[in-house]
Amino acid sequence: MERTLRIASRKSALALWQANYVREALIECHPKIDIEIVGFSTEGDRNQRDSLSTIGGKGLFLKELEHALVVGEADIAVHSMKDVPALLPSGLEIGAICKRDDASDALVSRADRSLEQLKDGSKIGTSSLRRRLQLSSMFPRFEYLNLRGNVDTRLHKLNSGEYDAIVLAVSGLNRLGLAEKITEKISTDLCLPAAGQGAIGIECRSEDSRVRDLIAPLDDQRSAICVMCERQVAIQLGADCSLPIAVFATLSDEEIHISSFVGDAHSSLRIRKSITGSVHNGVELAKELARSLIDDGAASIS
Repeated sequence: MERTLRIASRKSALALWQANYVREALIECHPKIDIEIVGFSTEGDRNQRDSLSTIGGKGLFLKELEHALVVGEADIAVHSMKDVPALLPSGLEIGAICKRDDASDALVSRADRSLEQLKDGSKIGTSSLRRRLQLSSMFPRFEYLNLRGNVDTRLHKLNSGEYDAIVLAVSGLNRLGLAEKITEKISTDLCLPAAGQGAIGIECRSEDSRVRDLIAPLDDQRSAICVMCERQVAIQLGADCSLPIAVFATLSDEEIHISSFVGDAHSSLRIRKSITGSVHNGVELAKELARSLIDDGAASIS
């Protein structure tokens, strides 16, 4: 009898939605498989006060899940790829990336006003320095405030009047059935997403061929190409999730287009660059884009 496959997941509603999405997809591919979701509380979940950039970055959402993989308490871990640091622990790998949802950011406004319609001095909540630096370049007239918590907590803080608007990932709102809350989808021309945003990744032990074979059918090649090229830019920049770096790749036939933004919270440095070429050279294009960003000053960001 085939042993139970254990999925490590955070306990938030969004994380559990993603874990169940993967569970159902695996059962569709392997009808006889028995799957258990094991919930974990992470350091990122427990500390809801401080900005992620000051407490170690979004990798704090993964450490307990990855430990469960390493010690054999789980067989796979399901993540939002935007939360996965550029470099993984030795012995672990992303074995599959599911078909990507909308990668853009969303504005949720208490008065249903778009960015253009919000009044001067409006309080905008976001936990992301990446979002703050890009939006403040175009909308310096707003006050940008730190916002932590799960999606429901953030919406409650908005509705209670702590903020005039908040910025969340479109994909998270879609998955929780909250798409009607979106006031405005923010164009990627204005605000590039984090590397991997909108994509669900499945992490596993590199040596576990049984599990790698089980999850392989869930890998969406086009999504995986884009996400891995985005992550390659971050790797070349020496980035983890705490740095204000945005990368977004799209495919058109046999071409890949990669755009990236880096900014410095302590200066006026803002750099945005793009590159286009053959999808077969995607990784090299990502490295070339990163080198161009470094030449323009990205290496000085800390």
